[in-house]
Amino acid sequence: MENIYIKLSEYIPSERILKDEPMKKHTSFRIGGPADIMVLPANEEEIIHTLKVCKDTSVPIFIMGNGSNLLVRDKGIRGVVLKISENYSNIDIGGKTIKAQSGVLLSTLSRAAVRHSLKGLEFASGIPGTLGGAITMNAGAYGGEMKDVVVSVRCIDSNGKIHILDEEEMNFGYRTSCIQTTDLIVSEVDMVLEYGDQQESLDLMADLARRRREKQPLAYPSAGSTFKRPVGYYAGKLIQDCGLKGLRIGDAQISDLHAGFIINLGNATAQNVIDLIKKVQDIIYDKYGVEMVPEVRIVGEE
Repeated sequence: MENIYIKLSEYIPSERILKDEPMKKHTSFRIGGPADIMVLPANEEEIIHTLKVCKDTSVPIFIMGNGSNLLVRDKGIRGVVLKISENYSNIDIGGKTIKAQSGVLLSTLSRAAVRHSLKGLEFASGIPGTLGGAITMNAGAYGGEMKDVVVSVRCIDSNGKIHILDEEEMNFGYRTSCIQTTDLIVSEVDMVLEYGDQQESLDLMADLARRRREKQPLAYPSAGSTFKRPVGYYAGKLIQDCGLKGLRIGDAQISDLHAGFIINLGNATAQNVIDLIKKVQDIIYDKYGVEMVPEVRIVGEE
């Protein structure tokens, strides 16, 4: 990997190329072994350079945002991790239009919209992820989804070529988009909102934050909702109805507050979480015949 490091550092400052970086420092679960190399790009050219180096050397590359929906296995990630986050997070607002880089946090983006008296992103104010991740999975909460505000998405493919996709081409669905089934990386997003009353938006965001605090185990590290919502059911209710609240393997536990969350009590391993996910899946399938599909993304060396 030393040769890869040298090639990357030809265009990227060494302080933004990290070796043997513990992934637990970069995920909301606070779990995960080391990445061989992590790159923290500050512009689109650095993203393209990283992609080119990896392609030319046949080194695997993994793209991430701020790790809020990610479980990294205990052996870590081989190859290069490209973390598109706080270094790539500019926001430009003009009238009703917002252009934002994919590394910006949704909480930051929603607050910026409100400062310009724009409504439509209040639902995203408490989603702990980046814009790129939110577009990739069409993140949503409290009746809103990213597809409701997106006009176009600027993407980069594995060859470094730029693509501009409109809302229809993004093929948004429930917690999915075309990004999940292609080699595309979200670079920038154009959105259009509506003018609204600033105080009403602030009040709504405060109410949503209160509801999250009351219903979600925000005091512990987690990756948010562990499972996708099964058709015709609610994941948390199925888990609760099976009496699984508080079920624990190691320091991984099904939250006592909200059964849809697996939390890290302090020293959980990725394997603890994976084993707990499998146990929940088996119990619910045996009782209801329902397949529980993880919403959290599980990556890394097995």
